[in-house]
Amino acid sequence: MASIARTVLAYQRNAKLYKLSSVVSAIHTFSALEEANRLLFKQGTDQDHVVVTEETNFHPQGGGQPSDVGTMTHASGAVFDVQAVRMDAIHNGRVLHFGRFTGTGVAFGAGETVELAIDIEKRVLYSRLHTAGHVLGAAIEGFDELKASHFPDSASCEFAGSIDGKWKEPFQKKLDEYIAAKMPVEIDFWDEEDFRQNGLERLIPDRSLLAPGEKFRVVKIVGAETYPCGGTHVDTTDLCGETKVKKISRSKGTSRVSYTVV
Repeated sequence: MASIARTVLAYQRNAKLYKLSSVVSAIHTFSALEEANRLLFKQGTDQDHVVVTEETNFHPQGGGQPSDVGTMTHASGAVFDVQAVRMDAIHNGRVLHFGRFTGTGVAFGAGETVELAIDIEKRVLYSRLHTAGHVLGAAIEGFDELKASHFPDSASCEFAGSIDGKWKEPFQKKLDEYIAAKMPVEIDFWDEEDFRQNGLERLIPDRSLLAPGEKFRVVKIVGAETYPCGGTHVDTTDLCGETKVKKISRSKGTSRVSYTVV
């Protein structure tokens, strides 16, 4: 591949950047991808391509959040339908936009400028679900959160330890309080010392994931929690909408609390 530059993740500083103009840095046919990257897109065929741009407003699948979908449009009228987005499995920090050119096969090329437009309805839903997951995690005290999924059909937070089903109602009450409080959701960038000063050493992420000189992105639910996160979020907790704890399940020393937004 010609370019291994990291993609600028414009959505990390502005989750409402629904459209963005950027320069195409590379285009590859699906069959030309390295095997590790082909495996990221199991639905790929010989008609599909991967487009890399210098910047992107598309959130790639990761951190429990689904990838954005949308389009890239060139001034000539050429349209690339973005069906899935992933981080490059080989070149650290590069974003791969997978999809297909629509219409009569008119395409654009590397070095040309395109407009990236995400599906706004899906972005808003994913942001609501992601923030709701953070709020739920903050509402459940005394248990270490292990991981989370913010997919619409399988949203849940997983915790170490056994959480009895009797806690479902108290968790819901606390969750409702946090949602109703319209807590601000703020984005910040921390280094390791910031985590230590805030007593959150246990949450320091892997430094190898960042470019030299970069700081870790954190999401603050003001008055509730701060957590390292690369996902998209709503501005205040009430924008999650009605959020329901569905059930608490337990397996092999862990507990999963599933939820949904209405």
